[in-house]
Amino acid sequence: MSVLPRLEDEARRILQASSDKKVVLKLIGGVAIAIRCPSASREGLRRDYLDIDLVGHEKQSKAIKNFFSEMGYQPRERFNAMMGRKRLIFNDLVNHRRVDIFLDVFEMCHRFDFAERVELEALTLPLADLLATKLQIVQINDKDLRDTATLIMDHDVGSADGETINGSYIARLCSNDWGVYKTFTSNLSKLEAYLDGYGLSSSEIDRVRASTRRLADVIEKEPKSLAWKLRARVGERLTWYELPEPDRAVVAGSFG
Repeated sequence: MSVLPRLEDEARRILQASSDKKVVLKLIGGVAIAIRCPSASREGLRRDYLDIDLVGHEKQSKAIKNFFSEMGYQPRERFNAMMGRKRLIFNDLVNHRRVDIFLDVFEMCHRFDFAERVELEALTLPLADLLATKLQIVQINDKDLRDTATLIMDHDVGSADGETINGSYIARLCSNDWGVYKTFTSNLSKLEAYLDGYGLSSSEIDRVRASTRRLADVIEKEPKSLAWKLRARVGERLTWYELPEPDRAVVAGSFG
């Protein structure tokens, strides 16, 4: 099968074909947000997407490898051999892109187990999980802040999945891990400070700020675990996050 040149079209091709073959794959990252959020195409929020990020099940690792071979991708052999129980990468050598698949567990600055969340929605992980993968970035940059703003711009904060951001779920993630709480709340504050730079109207900025503060309030009010309280006493004296290795070139050959 030929890989499509337009990233969003290729993502939809992958999702349709994987569904047909009963291989469970759901989008995360910027392309997922573009599919779920009309505002992603607006001037000021729009950005370029370099690759496709997905979540699948570890138990389907072999099926996923076979699937991407059939879809016209080349495996990154060494990486997949070393990391294949947690993560897989496949190269699109024609368009100089890659597909990055997390298997049940998403592990970057913080670790999240999405095994029970992968099959809740049709095309992407739930909106709350898309937001969590952005808020967990300790050294968050402009494109990730724009993605975060886009999510909150287009979807209200609620207490269920679907077309609302499940604030109760995010609050539970924060209540069990002080490090997650620290990074999430720091980035919500940072987002408020950056909102003036995204070409939003004053009423839109007010709405996003109100939703951001509502989410922060839900996080604060959620009862914290004993482990959270013990870790909070240590605070910033001990590092509460991992810094992933800098990303390599999108395509580094089959043995990269």
